[in-house]
Amino acid sequence: MTLVKFNPFEGFDSLVRRMNDWMSEMERSLSLASNGESTVTLVPRVDISEDNANFYITAELPGIPKEHIKVNISDEGVLTISGEKKQEEKQEGKNFYRIERRYGMFTRSFTLPENVKRDAINARYENGVLHLTLPKQEPAQPKVTEVPIS
Repeated sequence: MTLVKFNPFEGFDSLVRRMNDWMSEMERSLSLASNGESTVTLVPRVDISEDNANFYITAELPGIPKEHIKVNISDEGVLTISGEKKQEEKQEGKNFYRIERRYGMFTRSFTLPENVKRDAINARYENGVLHLTLPKQEPAQPKVTEVPIS
């Protein structure tokens, strides 16, 4: 009788890889519009931090030209980062075996705290990363009016 060591996870990596491939294909086929163009909505990853003077938002936007990115602030205090990553023109005679890069519109919105100085927000785009610096200000103190008692 020969003893064979049993490894319950043998082949698991292969299964995970095949499942990921299958999910990617399903996602891609479901996201094709009637005209054949991808309508996948991107969700940029962001880091949000703060120090004593500022809040910071850093968004990864690789492969997106600065001209295709917009940063807006609504009257309600919602900061929105939006834009589009356009697909490269298909080249004749070039056969694709796999397309994993994502294309399409994106938007991320954040409700700003009351103590953000909205007119002094700074945006810088460098190497596919958008850096927003949101300066803090002292919150407005409520105005107290004394009412005379008669």
